[in-house]
Amino acid sequence: MLDALRSTLFRAITTPVGDTLAPIRVQKDIARRINVVLGQPLASAADLAKRRTARAKLTTLLATGEKRTESREPAPVMVYFEKDRNARELERTTEVLKARNITYKLLDVAGDEAALAFVLREAKCKEDELPIVFVGDKAVGGFRQLVEFDVSGRLVRAVFGSTPSAS
Repeated sequence: MLDALRSTLFRAITTPVGDTLAPIRVQKDIARRINVVLGQPLASAADLAKRRTARAKLTTLLATGEKRTESREPAPVMVYFEKDRNARELERTTEVLKARNITYKLLDVAGDEAALAFVLREAKCKEDELPIVFVGDKAVGGFRQLVEFDVSGRLVRAVFGSTPSAS
């Protein structure tokens, strides 16, 4: 009964009938604006039916307590290194990543001038500071920077998002 009244009033304020007369047009315009400000309690019958369906679905979801979790693909982690340079630091870097169950990819830039130039430019480092860790397209830095990033909790957030996935 109430929905029928709401849809009838909505039709009355949205139809062009009477809009040629200024007193009617102004009052309908004010009524339309008030309807919008109040969250559109007056609506078409189809919109009211959609709202009722959505409300019913929401109550069933809240009643079941079902929590929807979206799985997120972890950000790619790349470790750029140069052949035998700083092998111990490379090993320590990979240990930190393994300790956090972070999948990473080792990329040797020896002989690849373009890749080396990219890493040095993006990480703002020198050639002897390799290995360098990237999370997605952001340079984290060398081993020390990686440890600082990990201790602050930003490493897990950068790779897995706001909450780490249970592994």
